[in-house]
Parts: sequence; C-alpha cells; structure tokens
Amino acid sequence: MNNYSNHIEQNTEHKTDRIERTNTWLRQGVLPVVVISNVKQGLEIAEGLCAGGITQIEITLRTSAALQAMGEIAKQFPDMHLSAGTVLTAEQFDQSADHGATLFISPGLTEALAAHALKKGYAWVPGVATASEMMRGLELGFELLKFFPAMAAGGPKALAGITAPLAAARVVPTGGVTLENLPQWREIKAVQAVGGTWLTAGLDGVTDVAKVVEQRAAQAVAAWNGTVLV
Repeated sequence: MNNYSNHIEQNTEHKTDRIERTNTWLRQGVLPVVVISNVKQGLEIAEGLCAGGITQIEITLRTSAALQAMGEIAKQFPDMHLSAGTVLTAEQFDQSADHGATLFISPGLTEALAAHALKKGYAWVPGVATASEMMRGLELGFELLKFFPAMAAGGPKALAGITAPLAAARVVPTGGVTLENLPQWREIKAVQAVGGTWLTAGLDGVTDVAKVVEQRAAQAVAAWNGTVLV
C-alpha cells in the first residue's frame, strides 16, 4: 500500500472537516496573492484590503518577511483569513500554521505534501494544471484546487473544458488573472474565487499603500459581483 493509500485510510475523519473549512474559508470571490517586502508593508496591505471589502489574503512564502508579517497581521487584523502560499515543504505547513495561517496553497501536488496535509488535517489547496492532476487531487479528498498557472495553462476556455466532467471540483485560478479577464473566470461554474496578484503589485515606493490597495480591492469586489463603481 502506498503512502497516499495509508494516509487516506488513516485520516478519513479529517476529510469532512477539511472540506467544510475550504467551503467556508473564501468569504469573497477574490483572493489577493501577495509577496511582502517587509512587515510594515504587509500591515498596510491588510489594512487596505479590509477597507476595500476583502478579508482574506494569500501571503506567499517567497520572502524572509512572509512569516513574521503573517503573524503580525493575525494579531492586528483578527478578522482577516490568512493563507500561506507557495508552500513547498512540510516544515512550511507547520511554520505557517504557527503564524496564523488556516489555509495552505501550493503551486503543485506532490506525494510528500499530500501525505503531510492528510496527516495533520490541513486545509490544503494543491496546484493543478491538467485534468489528470485535478482528478488526482479529488481522489485524495482535496476538492478546492488551484488552477496554476491559469493563463499559461489555457485560460478560462481550458478550465471550463477540464472541469465540465468533474462536478466535485472547486477551483481558484491563479496566474495571469486580471481585473479585465476576471468576468470570464467568474462565468465558470467550478470557479469559487480567483487568485489576484494585481491587487498588491508595484507597491514598492508607493506613499499610501493602504489607500491604493483599498481602491484596487473595491474594484475587484465590484468586478466579481458584476457591479460598477461610480
């Protein structure tokens, strides 16, 4: 029996809980994907997102400031749902959880990560780009999947085709999603939210980070809801 099978049998009690947590985790249809340069910037981004109507954030583990910023955001913005992005190792799962993350997102799906997520009962969102990878994630009980890199993997048309026969799949496309193409993703039944890097891109050197992010967040929420800001 392989590691997948072992962990599936040993952790079936966690499956319902994991699915329930991912069902309720995404409060809005836009999940900001953030690379944080420093803790101060992270707090300003969190402030702007909350003011603009978004209370969820994916902090990518790509910088040395990511974990510390995550911990400070958890303290100062208790209503913010924190997810750790670019989770590549079991250690990063555990470190992120210790700093307040309740959702864990990876660019791909590996046996080692799946085994650790199943063992610990983590609400994990593995990255997938093909029908086979999506089926693999579903078999393991991970119904919320990251379609990545979204545009490079074929865009909305490809995702619509892949998910048509996979009724259980719920997907967060990330990678090349923009305010302009967001409505195309929104039309796909399987899409629960979109991952947006544009909301917090190009902030280095910006004087009022919170205000800029607030405006972008409000635009994104409006686009997801199909409304127009005036």
